[in-house]
Amino acid sequence: MERAFQVDLRGVVELLSHHLYGSPRVYVREVLQNAVDAITARRALDPAAPARVEIESPAITGDGTVRVHDTGIGLTEAEVHELLATIGRSSKRDDLGFGRHEFLGQFGIGLLSCFLVADEVRVLTRSATGGPTVQWRGHADGRYEVSPAATERAEPGSTVILVPRPGTGQWLEGEVITDLARLFGGLLPIEVTVDGRVVTGDGPVWRAAYPTVADREKALAAYAEDVFGFTPFAVVDLSVPEAGLTGLAFVLPQAANPAARGGHRVYLKRMLLAEAVDGLLPEWAFFVRCVVDVTELRPTASREALYEDDLLESTREALGARLRDWLMELSTTSTARLTEFLRVHQLGVKALAVHDDEMLRLVDRWLPMETNAGYVPLAEFRRRFDTVRYTPSVEEFRQLAAVAAAQGVGLVNGGYTYHSAIVERLPAIDPDVRVGRLDAAELATRFDLVDPATELALRPFLSTAQATLDRLDCEVSLRAFEPPSLAALYLVDRESVHRAELRATRKVADDLWADLLGDLDGTGSDRPQLMLNHRSPLLRRIAGLPDSRLAMTAVEALYVQALLLGHHPLRPADSALLNRSFSGLLEWAVHDPQGDAA
Repeated sequence: MERAFQVDLRGVVELLSHHLYGSPRVYVREVLQNAVDAITARRALDPAAPARVEIESPAITGDGTVRVHDTGIGLTEAEVHELLATIGRSSKRDDLGFGRHEFLGQFGIGLLSCFLVADEVRVLTRSATGGPTVQWRGHADGRYEVSPAATERAEPGSTVILVPRPGTGQWLEGEVITDLARLFGGLLPIEVTVDGRVVTGDGPVWRAAYPTVADREKALAAYAEDVFGFTPFAVVDLSVPEAGLTGLAFVLPQAANPAARGGHRVYLKRMLLAEAVDGLLPEWAFFVRCVVDVTELRPTASREALYEDDLLESTREALGARLRDWLMELSTTSTARLTEFLRVHQLGVKALAVHDDEMLRLVDRWLPMETNAGYVPLAEFRRRFDTVRYTPSVEEFRQLAAVAAAQGVGLVNGGYTYHSAIVERLPAIDPDVRVGRLDAAELATRFDLVDPATELALRPFLSTAQATLDRLDCEVSLRAFEPPSLAALYLVDRESVHRAELRATRKVADDLWADLLGDLDGTGSDRPQLMLNHRSPLLRRIAGLPDSRLAMTAVEALYVQALLLGHHPLRPADSALLNRSFSGLLEWAVHDPQGDAA
């Protein structure tokens, strides 16, 4: 047996009026929106019909109520029942002409927002199609009555009367209503007054005519200062015809935090939808704030955000393309301004370059990156070196930059955000470029071998050095490389790091897990290397020390120094070694041979 749902009308009103909207202030937007829709409908019948919305605060009404008068199409008694007392039905609304494209919202749903501030809402309405003035009286508990009005309206239209609920008086004050009406309806093409004062302006600032380009730029900059509180670095005109979108993008004058999403001011048919709409632009475009007016994008049920659909997605892509084109135009018209922009907003540009070839070309040509040849754009770097080598971390770059430069190897610091991805994408714009990650082990293959006789003569020293560093899980090697000022270089490749982590885990794991890790470790022979530089005068002096204890202390000092120069993390054993070697060298520095002899 089928049964109908039992609906608690009081609960529905409570849900829609108190939980659909984010703030009580939206009641001003909703009553304005209903009035504008009514005027639009009347002008469809009579283009010469008046277009006014007059709001009166309690200071004018004198009875504590707020009244909103419009010169719209008005409603007959039948239409009052259909539009003001039915929640969720749209077919009759469409039949009456209120479902067409030109209208802003749903009259019945929007009126519910008035219950955020009112216990009772009255509507006095007279239809432009004929009939007497009708009164609708709705209550917050879901009851309503429809009856003939006590007095006839002089002309078609409607008056909405709000009887405030206790505790909401601050939302019904004249100054508050004026500010909210100016905020929500300031761009409307009809005259809106509050207590006799006009709150609407001359329309969107970007559509206004200006004597000169400089005058327009000055006016738009002042508008950004007023709306967002900053003077923009630049202003970009926006237009997406399929979304009926026009507006402006204001480029921030300072770096923006990508994680702190800044919203955009969005108008729907020149009525403010919301001041902080998210999702209008691609995520990488966090360096702009927009003000736009749209006609085709759909609002959410609360009309405080945009509905996510295919049109919004295509609009987002079109706006992203416009910002990208602006950057490309900047690269050809004002390289100084582009350089300044990249200095401030390089993170957003680099994020786009990871996916967009045109932006990759811009970054390649104009954005300086840290290399072992200085801070230069990648295009210039590629003119100097046949192969673009990079390190995925800042620490590796600091360790290898000078050594790679001495071997004639160009190296890019890929440790900063997006740098590695950008370098790896270079073949997309230059198929001839060779790109590769520089590994410490690969760099070591470029070092010169020491002749056998010299290495044989140094074998006792090398044995002492190896014995010293065995307990630190480090191999000692002797090579000759540039620069001579570098006595030792700590080299650790990805495989060595992996094996070291496995060995560290095996020490604290149970037997079964340790055996499994041992199988993964394989031979376990790959260890980090301390590469001693035979071309270093310091290393040769250390190797010639007659005292093996002093030589061992010096090797420990070289090891710790190499770790610090390469910005490697110090383990507890390394920190202890740092203190011990430093103290040992101090003791030898103040050593008194005559005192020992005595």
